[in-house]
Amino acid sequence: MAERMLQFVRLSQQTPEKREPTIRREDFDEIYARFDPARASEQASRCSQCGVPFCSVHCPLQQNIPDWLKLTAEGRLEEAYEVNAATNTFPEICGRVCPQDRLCEGNCVIEKGFESVTIGAVERYINDTAWEKGWVKPPTPVRELEHSVAIIGAGPGGLAAAEKLRTQGWQVHVYDRYDRAGGLMIYGIPNFKLEKDVITRRTAQFEEGGIHFHLNSEIGRDVTLEELRARHDAVLIATGVYKARDIAVPGAHLDGVVPAMSFLTASNRKGLGDDVPEFDSGALDAAGKRVVVIGGGDTAMDCLRTSIRQGAASVTCLYRRDKANMPGSMREVHNAEEEGVRFAWLSAPDAFEGDTRVTGVRVTKMHLGLPDATGRQQVEPIPGSEFTEPADLVIKALGFDPEDLPRMFDEPGLGVSRWGTLTVDRRNMMTSLPGVFAAGDIVRGASLVVWAIRDGRDAADRIADYVKARDAVPQAAE
Repeated sequence: MAERMLQFVRLSQQTPEKREPTIRREDFDEIYARFDPARASEQASRCSQCGVPFCSVHCPLQQNIPDWLKLTAEGRLEEAYEVNAATNTFPEICGRVCPQDRLCEGNCVIEKGFESVTIGAVERYINDTAWEKGWVKPPTPVRELEHSVAIIGAGPGGLAAAEKLRTQGWQVHVYDRYDRAGGLMIYGIPNFKLEKDVITRRTAQFEEGGIHFHLNSEIGRDVTLEELRARHDAVLIATGVYKARDIAVPGAHLDGVVPAMSFLTASNRKGLGDDVPEFDSGALDAAGKRVVVIGGGDTAMDCLRTSIRQGAASVTCLYRRDKANMPGSMREVHNAEEEGVRFAWLSAPDAFEGDTRVTGVRVTKMHLGLPDATGRQQVEPIPGSEFTEPADLVIKALGFDPEDLPRMFDEPGLGVSRWGTLTVDRRNMMTSLPGVFAAGDIVRGASLVVWAIRDGRDAADRIADYVKARDAVPQAAE
């Protein structure tokens, strides 16, 4: 092992420089600077190169993290990129948006006592450098195959499958109902976490490699699932989950009570230069308003921090549990606190007040009770603790459920679970329809970008296996 590794005993953890809150809240630019080469090498050298790398174990992609950290420490950056990209379709995106504090970094063996290796920041540095140096190439196959696949959904899962199959020579067609590829990466995640050119340069490269995009194409309206099955050897459904969970309380119909994705999409479209009437009218613009966001996940953090940047008069997060039980990344919570967000812990909404437009949220304070069957503490109301939180804009960030795909696709034979997700054979990722596969959030429920990438890559392998096995079976003579 190179002497330059195991430097955690003498080098402290240093993250990339973060812009001051008073400055970064004025724009939508990414908040972290890049490592310079010397700092990246130093921080990579803190890796202990442990025999059982828990960072890899707890990465959904099982990346060879110690390997590319060692290569970075030795200055062998192009090799580090090759190792990183071998298991990750979008390493430059994962380095930015993955909750590393819950995954790789949170399970680093030196974390207790020495603080973890800054894995995410090093991954971002490796891949931003790779793009600048021209090491990232389009998915150009060695030879073309006649096999074709239709992929429904241009989010991280669908695109990961598209890239892998195209590299093998497949004819890949991606269908998406929106006007840009990227899914939630383009319209759901704000620029301060993921600038849009990071996504568009990748999708442009996919097009250069021969992947065909059919945008503004809605299945069931512009083309049917039956037509896609007849046209292609296999179909992959990777639509994600977009149906916003609602809250059944009085006043939910009032103007100014909006779903998180409507708010975030309007902001991202405005940043992309689109005409957004709902934003221009003020309906989805937080400027000058008292904003209340309900929820405690990463989507809630995105809404809170977007509201700050839009110039809200105040921004408050209502969450019914305490800080320790928040499902979102603690790093994002800390960033939101730095930027001026106020968190009202153990607070649950009972109703939205107002005549035609929301003026406030009636809230009850909660306390944590006994654990439920899952081991998580239940929340119970505190009698007499009600109060009203003033609000001009309430954003519901309560998570997402699947849309009714059998109805949307006009395909009643498409099997779904009791939660509305598509049911698949776990051995081959095939749905109830032969030759139709599914991957990502539409199967597992709302989850992380990195899990969608993992599922998309796995689905590509299962699709290739299916067509290979099908072609190996002798056809009966007519």
